[in-house]
Amino acid sequence: MRKVISFMHISLDGFVAGPNGEMDWIKVDEEIFDHVGKRISEGDTALYGRVTFQMMESYWPTAADKLEATKHDIEHSKWYSKVRKVVLSKTMKDADPIAIGSTNTKIISDNLSESINEIKQVAGEDILLFGSPTATHALIQEDLIDGYWLFVNPVILGRGIPLFLDIKDKINLELLNTRQFTSGVTELNYLVVRK
Repeated sequence: MRKVISFMHISLDGFVAGPNGEMDWIKVDEEIFDHVGKRISEGDTALYGRVTFQMMESYWPTAADKLEATKHDIEHSKWYSKVRKVVLSKTMKDADPIAIGSTNTKIISDNLSESINEIKQVAGEDILLFGSPTATHALIQEDLIDGYWLFVNPVILGRGIPLFLDIKDKINLELLNTRQFTSGVTELNYLVVRK
């Protein structure tokens, strides 16, 4: 069965964004882009919350076409155009081509557990959940996340949007690997251990 892996930048004190959604504290550079690019190139399904999806959809479909496009822009834009996208949203509808952009996008607005488990049963690679703290919180509540791919940034925010919110039960994790980047960011790759 496929796994849902939450891919998230996080502060040392557990926040994924500042109080107003600020992400200007996140450190990204070519070293991180290359590392992440290799990992996600194997993925065939991206999972987003509505806000993150709309942010992605406003940039990535045409990012490679810009004169100032970087290597990362070109590679990620190519990947984004071919990957299947799943969006968790109560307001967007599958039938609205303006809202969903590309045709390989599925909207899940209800029956979260059943819908995600159906996607997990379809043959393919891991399902990568990008950012999307609200969607992540909903998936955690339903015990639908199978792993955490965290990039711990060397900053303490003090307040903001936490990655883990209202956890009902303890979540046991197995550390698969770590990596230190020259920027000071540390990658932590965990698998959820279920009894």
